Amino acid sequence: ARALTPQTAETDAIRFLVGTQSLRYDNQIHIIDFDDENNIINKNVLLHQVGEIWHISTSPADKGVLATCYNKTSDSKVMTCAAVWRMPKELESGSHESPDDSSSNTQTLELLCHLDNTAHGNMACVMWEPMGDGKKIISLADNNILLWDLQESSAKAVLSSSAALEGKGQLKFTSGRWSPHHNCTQIATANDTTVRGWDTRSMRQIYCIENAHGQLVRDLDFNPNKQYYLASCGDDCKVKFWDTRNVTEPVKTLEEHSHWVWNVRYNHSHDQLILTGSSDSRVILSNMVSISSEPFGHMVDDDELSDQEDPHQEEKIKEPLQDSVIATYEEHEDSVYAVEWSSADPWLFASLSYDGRLVINRVPRALKYHILL
Repeated sequence: ARALTPQTAETDAIRFLVGTQSLRYDNQIHIIDFDDENNIINKNVLLHQVGEIWHISTSPADKGVLATCYNKTSDSKVMTCAAVWRMPKELESGSHESPDDSSSNTQTLELLCHLDNTAHGNMACVMWEPMGDGKKIISLADNNILLWDLQESSAKAVLSSSAALEGKGQLKFTSGRWSPHHNCTQIATANDTTVRGWDTRSMRQIYCIENAHGQLVRDLDFNPNKQYYLASCGDDCKVKFWDTRNVTEPVKTLEEHSHWVWNVRYNHSHDQLILTGSSDSRVILSNMVSISSEPFGHMVDDDELSDQEDPHQEEKIKEPLQDSVIATYEEHEDSVYAVEWSSADPWLFASLSYDGRLVINRVPRALKYHILL
């Protein structure tokens, strides 16, 4: 398995979706519900009969709707296509009842529409407009950015605008992220060693970080609280943090992994918490507090510092806190292709390795209380 996503529209129950990559069997989407009171994982399986799943993403507005990018073989050529699906009604929201016999009642996804890419090439990923009503999605196909409008309860996708990468060689997008800032009018894309920003209204490039990494850029994510901050990771084993207003140098670089870094994710609530997953089989949780929206911790008012307290205390508070690696998780024995935070619980995250192992972990309690108190 390579594909993992939280169910974005589900903010009460802890739920992740995993897409399989099997050549021999019908591929599946596993709906993973985590009951954190009892530490139990419940699983429901949906058939995805069209092919190996390379990427999966969920609607921000509708719990039942998701998109996948998958391989399809036709005329002995393999194409990566994309489609929008609906899961069965009874599985839409996170439930803690596990079916008695999960093998007997495997259900099938309902196809809502294909994102037709016959003219544009292989689909790398599908991104939903983060704050939207679930009607706007962008797909990256080879060197094309395609903006789609989903109409009639998502049963039809209309291409509303597009842009193409121009330049020498076989230009191909590897991944992209839709920014939650600027009224959702910006996306960032990765191709080869370059990160580019685009305005979705004009489909024009707004910034370009050339040679962002020494090798292929694998993934991107936006800081949810600081509008110009972007993280990238890649095959040079590095994670870099950028301010898109000044792209000559990264603001910070993390060099903790010993192999390709496939995934980087900001915590949605506490943007100093950064998750990364790598082919070194490790998941690393970092506390990048100096470039977060609270670099000095919670500010203390002068009124709170009473006269009898240490007069130097004020100076201590104003120093930026130190960045550090909080924890390294080594429960995987294979390349970790995906890490994701839960949409429902900001202290919980999942990681997925190629051998199909899904691990759910929590932010260490001591750090959680340090951040909250």
